[in-house]
Amino acid sequence: KVLDGEKMGMVFNMAYGIQGESRYTHIPSMLEMIGIPYIGSNPSGHALALDKVITKIILQKHNIPTPNFWVYSSHEEDMSDVEYPVIVKPKMEAVSFGLRVVDNEKDLKEAVEFIIGEFKQQALVEQFIRGREFAVGLMGNDPVEAFPVLEIDLENNPDAIQSVTDKRNNPREKICPAEIPASLAAGMQEASIQAFKALQLYDFSRVDIRLDEKGNFYILEINSMASLGRNGSYPFAANAAGLDYQGLVNKILDVAARRYFGDKYDAEEGDGALPVESVRLRMRSFLRDRQTRYKDLLKSMVNCNSHVRNTEGVNKLLSIVKKQMKDIGFAYQSLPQAETGNVHFYTNSEDEEYDILFIGSVDSPVEIARSLYYEENDRKIFGTGVWEHKGGLVVLIAALQALKSVKALNKRKIGVLLTPDSTLRNKVTSSLIRARSERAKFVIGLKGATRQGAMATSRSGFASYSISMNLLDSSSEANVIKAGSVFNKLLSSLTALSNQKDGILVSASTVDFKSDLLRQSAHGRIELAIRYNNPGQIETIESKIFELMPKKFGQLFDFYIGIGNKRPVMQRSAEVAALWKIFRTNAGRLDVRLLEEHRWSASDVCFVPGNKCVIDGAGPVGLKEDNGQEYIMKHSLVERSALLASVIKSLDNKIWESISTKLNQDSAPKTESAPSQVTE
Repeated sequence: KVLDGEKMGMVFNMAYGIQGESRYTHIPSMLEMIGIPYIGSNPSGHALALDKVITKIILQKHNIPTPNFWVYSSHEEDMSDVEYPVIVKPKMEAVSFGLRVVDNEKDLKEAVEFIIGEFKQQALVEQFIRGREFAVGLMGNDPVEAFPVLEIDLENNPDAIQSVTDKRNNPREKICPAEIPASLAAGMQEASIQAFKALQLYDFSRVDIRLDEKGNFYILEINSMASLGRNGSYPFAANAAGLDYQGLVNKILDVAARRYFGDKYDAEEGDGALPVESVRLRMRSFLRDRQTRYKDLLKSMVNCNSHVRNTEGVNKLLSIVKKQMKDIGFAYQSLPQAETGNVHFYTNSEDEEYDILFIGSVDSPVEIARSLYYEENDRKIFGTGVWEHKGGLVVLIAALQALKSVKALNKRKIGVLLTPDSTLRNKVTSSLIRARSERAKFVIGLKGATRQGAMATSRSGFASYSISMNLLDSSSEANVIKAGSVFNKLLSSLTALSNQKDGILVSASTVDFKSDLLRQSAHGRIELAIRYNNPGQIETIESKIFELMPKKFGQLFDFYIGIGNKRPVMQRSAEVAALWKIFRTNAGRLDVRLLEEHRWSASDVCFVPGNKCVIDGAGPVGLKEDNGQEYIMKHSLVERSALLASVIKSLDNKIWESISTKLNQDSAPKTESAPSQVTE
């Protein structure tokens, strides 16, 4: 978007500069001149923190403990009042450049001469604190948050220090939280925050501290642009505070945005001061900060086998969801089912009317022996059910938490119906889906989106039939041979009912024929699976199936037709198109790729009445491959959660009234044709 000419919102400044003094100040100064927001401290803050002498003077003025110090411009100056041991360092350098510990005047003069000659600046001579070394990471502005205190493991050597070479080539172990009394840790954190404010720093920094052998701590310096190297102290302490690396980076962006945009960013919804875009930004930031938590939640779900007949596993998965939903503030109702596991329904509505009803499933056709457990690489997350239904559950939970974080959740009446019999074509819950959907304005299915980010705006219907054949007259071998011929002809006639042009697919999912000339027996079975796109088609197909049964062989063969479970068609109606438009609009605002498609597979949402605003595929982007392997794209957990949260927020009464008015004005509603893109 920036390349297309849109003004950038924020520069993530981590530039240490190239040359000269106060190098940290160079990029912020240029950004200040051209008016572009950036993260981190301004030029004056960096300048104060980089000048170790000025820093120590300011700390002393604010009664913040810091070691005694001396400053020299030449090695020939009088050094008789120095109290040894001392550490010598450049006045204006960061990241531990040029450190030396000395305990006599001769070595001190050599160290000062080296610093001045090498770095072309004054030498800071600081009382060396024998003992332990700590760091405190800081984040925020008002208030400033302190991460848990981190200790650098000096291996019980009170004279050890960390040079820049050590940090690069042989970094010391880190312990966080540090194993020190809580009162001491609190004192270090409070002094660090005072120093941060005294130097007028912004957004984030790291404070370096030494603890002497008597238990007194001293602030050595503040790094106004703490390193974000993945092995550094700052990210390490942030992780102990519950922020993974992505969460840390986005949290820094978040606090900088609050500092720049003030009331527009922090105002509560409904007070007239909060732009919609700011709400989306805050929700997306909330989600990105917690990406690791959502991956962990998904892992616990994927590693829980929820085969449709494994009632214990289904109920275990439901208990994971239940805890999350209760924490969000949803009441729940459980409908026991001995065969499949329980049905769960959650709501934040006190009546039985819902703005939005979510429909998800918790069962899987994959048995324990074939179940694939959670696995991830740099881009994808794999595992049984991760795309089909479990990823969608995490997306919904994350979206609801994001809405709660901006105080928008209680403004929508929401219902969540989780079915344990999707594998059985909703044999138990079909009527429940219809009944709950009748009470909702919008219905959203939680199946996964395809690799192109496509949601289902229409789905084929499904019906299954079981056709059995048995030889009645076993008086001759000729009848056995004839049975095989009749069976094969019947199979060919049944599959010939397919008409892809009309959206009809008839496939034999199971074919079993056995004959025995010696015993003069023959029997066969055909399991038919039928997918169709128009509601009236299945009655016509069913009548044709009965017509195809061989009549003239009634004395020779016995035929039986068993009618299995059916799922109706989900059509792309005007109501569906209206809801799709809302998803598409929100996706555009969030820069999320979104397409629509027709899916040949039927789903739970097919039982939603045809006059409802319904859509499916709100889960993460991914795929279920032909071999049953499922995966989702890792980035899509946050992306689709942000999209769903944005959609939920936008589905207010004004939107509903607008859609209702438009539909009512349509005197002759027409069903729109399915989109041209067809998958599955």
